[in-house]
Amino acid sequence: MVSALDSSLQSAMNQIPECVAAGYVDMATGMPLSVKTVDSNPQEVSHLVSGATADLFQGADVSSIEDMFKKACGLKDDDRHYFQEIVVFSDNLLHMFLRCKKNANHVLVFVSRKSANVGMVIAKSRLALSSVDGSM
Repeated sequence: MVSALDSSLQSAMNQIPECVAAGYVDMATGMPLSVKTVDSNPQEVSHLVSGATADLFQGADVSSIEDMFKKACGLKDDDRHYFQEIVVFSDNLLHMFLRCKKNANHVLVFVSRKSANVGMVIAKSRLALSSVDGSM
């Protein structure tokens, strides 16, 4: 049975230029809640990406940087996070990480080929965030 999350991830992948994978990660557990890919990948890859996603957004150094930025900007030291999106370029791929609005402990990940138009990947990923986040 296909869940609403699975369906919304697949739909988002169809809208994002040259998208080869999408995932929805629970950073509290470090586990993927849903993963869609155009190729079959071992489950270990999904778990590694999920763990790396949690490190990107919640690692000790990142948390310290967020606290410094919040203090410098005069923001309250609350549970709100300063970093909302992270883009990573690898040799062949573009990875787009977006913190969800409904649940700040969830991150949406899209992976596109490096040849994709970066601006379009970012714009389409942002548009997809609300529908995918709403499916949870």
